Amino acid sequence: MAKVQVRMNTSGAQSILKSSEVRAFLKAKADRIAAAAGAGFESSSMVGPNRARASVITATAKARRAEAKDRALTRALDAGRG
Repeated sequence: MAKVQVRMNTSGAQSILKSSEVRAFLKAKADRIAAAAGAGFESSSMVGPNRARASVITATAKARRAEAKDRALTRALDAGRG
């Protein structure tokens, strides 16, 4: 059997990871998680030096309490898996 050699196109992979399509995909997942977590949670997305990323944060004191007491974000993670 012949050996297979794979060469990674680094610049191509980086352009995919930073693309607007990937950013929109991640933002949609973060939006679903924020909605499942409840009121006071906000999602955002950005393109960093290596890749696009998204996050969900607590925007209000009530949301911070819900996360501290009931782990609202942890419980809402399944909403982003679909």
